[in-house]
Amino acid sequence: MTALDLSSPVAVVGTGTMGQGIAQVALVAGHTVRLYDAVPGRAREAAAAIGARLDRLVEKDRLTGAERDAARARLLAADALTELADCALVVEAVLERLDVKQELLRELEGVVGDDCLLATNTSSLSVTAVGGALRVPGRLVGLHFFNPAPLMPLVEVVSGFATDVTSATRAYETARAWGKTPVACADTPGFIVNRIARPFYAEAFAVYESQGADPATIDAVLRESGGFRMGAFELTDLIGQDVNESVTHSVWQSFFQDVRFTPSLAQRRLVESGRHGRKSGQGWYDYREGAERPEPHTAEREAPPAYVVAEGGLGPASDLLALIREAGIQVREEDEDHGTRLVLPSGGQLVLADGQTSVEFRDVVYFDLALDYRGATRIALSASRDTSPRTVAEATGLFQALGKKVSVIGDVPGMIVARTVARIVDLAHDAVAKGAATEEDIDTAMRLGVNYPLGPFEWSRRLGGGWACSLLDNLHECDPSGRYAPSLALYRHAYATDKREGTS
Repeated sequence: MTALDLSSPVAVVGTGTMGQGIAQVALVAGHTVRLYDAVPGRAREAAAAIGARLDRLVEKDRLTGAERDAARARLLAADALTELADCALVVEAVLERLDVKQELLRELEGVVGDDCLLATNTSSLSVTAVGGALRVPGRLVGLHFFNPAPLMPLVEVVSGFATDVTSATRAYETARAWGKTPVACADTPGFIVNRIARPFYAEAFAVYESQGADPATIDAVLRESGGFRMGAFELTDLIGQDVNESVTHSVWQSFFQDVRFTPSLAQRRLVESGRHGRKSGQGWYDYREGAERPEPHTAEREAPPAYVVAEGGLGPASDLLALIREAGIQVREEDEDHGTRLVLPSGGQLVLADGQTSVEFRDVVYFDLALDYRGATRIALSASRDTSPRTVAEATGLFQALGKKVSVIGDVPGMIVARTVARIVDLAHDAVAKGAATEEDIDTAMRLGVNYPLGPFEWSRRLGGGWACSLLDNLHECDPSGRYAPSLALYRHAYATDKREGTS
């Protein structure tokens, strides 16, 4: 099954921001596009707005004047659904309510031919449920574009329970012909991106709720150590706290209140207070005129230790040994079977976050996971009240000697980046095991849909098969609610990896 021929008209119903964006994508690809909106006059207003954006593309040398004029000639505002009768594809982008979408699609089914492909741009509803009222439900597919649709490359092509393979394939190939990067997924709550991205927000909020660190510090660590484009607090302020919480709540409810997707009480209070982020002037941060952006906690300068003793290597943080030597600090290596750590001159230990807490040990400082320890500009440290101040000072001085800013947070098991990445990896393995999508499509979706520096499976391979499972096992001991219990899929992956490597 191939993509729709460019001679086939495409219709978009619903002319809000997303509807206009989808229409522009199809239009620039070369289709005749018909716009319809139930509110009189809206379709013509949307056509004018799209025309203005085409003008800007010409100004930026992304379209020629001739291409713009041809596209404008192909863009038509419809006054009635009956004007969409000859369309080969109709994409609905109306209100995110099941009854509204079902009623619209039933009307469309009485207008278009039986060979017309119908698509829903829903981001949170079940595609299966949306198509459940159709006479021919096999023709309905989810085409989940990301905002802004003309700029974001990703499109999730969602097959409902009744979607025909030919319909899904045609939608996939059409999205690709439009210059997008499609990924195929089953009709599961949140699809790919909104399902697997939940821990990025949830774990940041959990650290904040436990008073482990403030939003500015958590965001800085996610950016400067984890390599994420934005921190969770600033990103949800950009998305809109009401929108982000609504998606989280929808996924949680759709998974029958699975504890792994539990919404944040702190975010609920923020929404209840009307602090929805940038659009309302206040969210986690204050965006009103004259407001100052809070700075992340950064430790004062400390003297570096004269030497460290490396016992058993550092696993995913092994690159640190070369950096420490380059900084002129002596590294004494000892083979040890009981752990991987650095021993400081104080006798205290410096250990990569493993899901345990400092209070469990005599004198331990944990350091967080980094995407790239050489490139990271900030490292978070975690210590309990009982940890020796000298050990904290030596650990701080060590990372400062490597050119890193240091943020000392509370005694948080799994810290910030480590627990976030481990949970993202776990949900990704679970999604594949349950047939939601392939590893390749999940990695593509998370890189392109939410700009993650690595896909979950790329991260999993880099960190080692058992790393995420081990960290989550330890977190589960600290919090036996089930939120951190590794999925069966991750457990099997870790066990199989250990078996291949002969470490089990």
